[in-house]
Amino acid sequence: MMVKPDQPILIKTMAESERPREKLVQNGASSLSNAELLAILIRTGTKDVSAIELAQRILAMDQEGIKYLADCTVQELSKIKGIGTTKACQIVSAIEIGRRIAKSAPLQSSQITSPRDVANMFMEEMRYYKKEYFKILLMNTKNVIIATEVISIGNLNASLVHPREVFVRAIKKSAAAIILLHNHPSGNPQPSQEDISITKRLIEAGAIIGIEVLDHIIIGDGCYKSLKELSII
Repeated sequence: MMVKPDQPILIKTMAESERPREKLVQNGASSLSNAELLAILIRTGTKDVSAIELAQRILAMDQEGIKYLADCTVQELSKIKGIGTTKACQIVSAIEIGRRIAKSAPLQSSQITSPRDVANMFMEEMRYYKKEYFKILLMNTKNVIIATEVISIGNLNASLVHPREVFVRAIKKSAAAIILLHNHPSGNPQPSQEDISITKRLIEAGAIIGIEVLDHIIIGDGCYKSLKELSII
């Protein structure tokens, strides 16, 4: 079929092996591009653009690409030409399913043997946060997680992360040790001087109380840093 240059390339006119749904069935979801995956959610384009072209336009709206969708609301997506409330709901729902799957990894009763164990558990949940979340993992004597607590949300500083707020949670849960955990919204997990200062302060407080601070792990965008591995603590 001959397609005029000013006409959208409809998915139904594409070779069957190149259509997103068919590619997914034959080769698996990992074989699809971000635009193709988004096009499957969108399902249909407009009279001017195909679903794939519409998906490409959405992904090009922000320099972060697909990360742009992580915090989009139905209201924001609905304002995009070609994306109504129904399509916006489909996209937001799919993102939320992915987020919940990431969070559903078993945390309690998980034994920690290395900083990577912690990073693997929390990476997909925390890498897209727009604010800094400071959490503590409460551990028993066998380095098994017994609870996870959020201590503060916002720029990390000594006033927000006070030893009292950290260790009162640990004492109530009878934790033997804790691991400190927070994210850098910039995506760069390199510890700041403030990160190091707070860590050392909490280590000193823990030594007095008898609750060891095992590590401080900083989550970036697909990467992490462990202050223990960096020999900072």
